[in-house]
Amino acid sequence: MDDLYHGRVLELAADIPHVGRLDAPDAAATKVSRVCGSVVSVELSLKDGLVSAIAVHPKACALGQAATAVLAMHAVGAAPAEIRAARDGLYAMLKGEGPPPQGRFWELRHLEGVREYPARHASTMLAFDAAVEALEKAERAQG
Repeated sequence: MDDLYHGRVLELAADIPHVGRLDAPDAAATKVSRVCGSVVSVELSLKDGLVSAIAVHPKACALGQAATAVLAMHAVGAAPAEIRAARDGLYAMLKGEGPPPQGRFWELRHLEGVREYPARHASTMLAFDAAVEALEKAERAQG
């Protein structure tokens, strides 16, 4: 278990930026882990094809909170494709099918130990799954 809850994971989980709500988000999504009951909501706005604002509302375990922190720290200014690539890279890393994500979401590497605990994969993915769903809603709304 030490490889799961090491120092950086706990630091990330304890210091999540952009917690709360946006006044007028372009879209929002909430994801729930059926395994553990963790919940993460993501609201975001897009401007000129990039994320211009994000708010997160995590009610999750330390792993879900750490992933939420990485998303919230680096989403503003990101292109939707970067967030999708990070989500896909996180999934591949957890399944043992790829290296940790690179680029602005590189700190997801701190969650590599989750690979050995499949029951915790869903809660670790919540923030990025919610962000991708919110992006899809925002992009549809913008035409």
